[in-house]
Amino acid sequence: MRFLPLLLALFCCNSFADVCDELPKPSVTVKLHEEPVGLGTVTGLRTLSLMGPRSLQEGQRVLGLTRGAAIVRFETRVVSRVDASRQWECASPQISVTYGFSPLTVYVAKEFPKDSCAYREIYQHEQRHVDAYRQHLAGIEKELADTLSRRFTTGGPWRGPIGQARTRIANELEERWGPYVRREINKVELVQAQIDTPEEYRRVAERCDGAIKKITLQALQR
Repeated sequence: MRFLPLLLALFCCNSFADVCDELPKPSVTVKLHEEPVGLGTVTGLRTLSLMGPRSLQEGQRVLGLTRGAAIVRFETRVVSRVDASRQWECASPQISVTYGFSPLTVYVAKEFPKDSCAYREIYQHEQRHVDAYRQHLAGIEKELADTLSRRFTTGGPWRGPIGQARTRIANELEERWGPYVRREINKVELVQAQIDTPEEYRRVAERCDGAIKKITLQALQR
């Protein structure tokens, strides 16, 4: 009789292991959100300067601006099996992560007509920022996938009391991993600052035979 508890324990463990073996492996899929870049041409120089970076040096004006709002979305499907005792479950999370910018908008100050040399110069400068946004997003995809996979797909299915896996996973994604992904996305600002150097501001301002500088001064004197 003294061997009965041990035999029961072995039976329960083996049953639980069999239930876990029925599940697919946990997975994490990372996808880049894509949408067309918006264009804003009705905002004036003064307002764009307020919307722009606080690091502007004296005399610098924001002629154009590219802004993106970081987003992250989690879609989670949890496949679970309950053991014979009805006290425990195995759960396999299937997680899809979508990240990117929405919206991503290029602004050119309304003082520069669309068919003008000034507009083209400013728009071309802003395209460098758009390219930087896209390159940054592509560059962090593997790091995001590796980090999330280490957390959610290593070690097989999750084991615990019935009904808790979904809540635990949802809370952790919202509280820990959502902010993490946004921080990684927003590191693009370091790249953007390298584009908007004082030298680049001066270069753009001097283009079009001085028309950009002239229009800017006229707009600010009104």
